[in-house]
Amino acid sequence: MSEFGEGEGELLTLTYPKPLPMRLDRWLVAQRPEQSRARIQKFIDAGYVRVNGITGRAKTPLRSNDVVELWMPPPEPLPYLVAQAMSLDVLFEDEHLIVLNKPAGLTVHPAPGNKDGTLVNGLLHHCPDLPGIGGELRPGIVHRLDKDTTGCIVVAKSQEALVKLQVQIQKRIASRQYLAVVHGQPVGDSGTIVGAIGRHPADRKKYAVVHDATGRHACTHWRLIERLGDYSLLRFKLDTGRTHQIRVHCAHVGHPIVGDPTYSRCRKLPIELPGQALHAVQLGLDHPITQERLVCEAPLPEVFERLLAVLRRL
Repeated sequence: MSEFGEGEGELLTLTYPKPLPMRLDRWLVAQRPEQSRARIQKFIDAGYVRVNGITGRAKTPLRSNDVVELWMPPPEPLPYLVAQAMSLDVLFEDEHLIVLNKPAGLTVHPAPGNKDGTLVNGLLHHCPDLPGIGGELRPGIVHRLDKDTTGCIVVAKSQEALVKLQVQIQKRIASRQYLAVVHGQPVGDSGTIVGAIGRHPADRKKYAVVHDATGRHACTHWRLIERLGDYSLLRFKLDTGRTHQIRVHCAHVGHPIVGDPTYSRCRKLPIELPGQALHAVQLGLDHPITQERLVCEAPLPEVFERLLAVLRRL
C-alpha cells in the first residue's frame, strides 16, 4: 500500500466552505460522487485523508476553512462487473469519452438489488477498457441521470478524462439543460429556484429542500417554453447537480413534474408515462483533452412528443 501522496494516484486538496460543521465522511461522499460511500470509507480507514495535516476519521467534524487532503490510489479493477450487450444511442464518441442518449427505465450504475442490466453493464461491453475508471460499480460515470430521466449523459473512458470532466461539472464549465412538463403554470416567464437539498426528514428514500447542515446548495434556473392549459413546458439549466434536483425543486415550488412517481401526488395523467417527463436535452462541455467545445443534443423521446401533442389538443 502506497504512503500518503506517494506513487501512482491522485492527491486532492479541498477546503471546507460551510459555516456549520459536518462529518468528514459525509462531506467527502458529497464532493466525490463518482466514488462509492464504501470506497470513501476505505480511504479514510487506510489513512488516506488528512484534515489540516492530521489523519482524519470518519466522524472528524469539519469546520469553516478546514483543509482536507484526499489521496486516492489507483482504482482496483472490477472483474465482477458483467459486460452485457445493449443497444446504445451514441451522440458522440472518441477514445476519451462517450456521450449517450439514455432511454427511460435504464439505471445508470449497479446498486444493491440491481447488479446488472444497467448502463454500466452495456458500456463495459461497448468499451472493454472501462473497468477500474472512477471506483467501484461506477466506472467512467461523470454524472448521473435518474432511472426514468432520459437524454444526454457523458461517460469518461480514462481516469484523466473523468477527473477533468468532473471538475467542469463542479466549476460549471459544463452546461446541462433539461426539458420537463410540469403541473400548473408558474408566474412569469423565467426564474431561479435556490434551495439546499438533503434527505427528506420523514422519508429517507426521498430528497427535499432542507434548512440544516445536511443540505447541499442547489440552484436551478428555469424558462417557460410553452403554456399548455393546466400544464407547462419548461427548460431548465443547472448550476449544481444534486440528486433529484429538478424534481425536488419543482415540487418545492408547487409545480411537480408530470409523471413523477416520487414527488407528484397527481396520479391521473393525460397519457401513460414510464416515469417523470424530464429529458436532458443538451449537454455542453470542453473536451478534456483537446479543449474543443462540444455541444450534444438528444431528441425528445416519442412518449414525450406524444404527451405534448395530447396537451396541445386539450
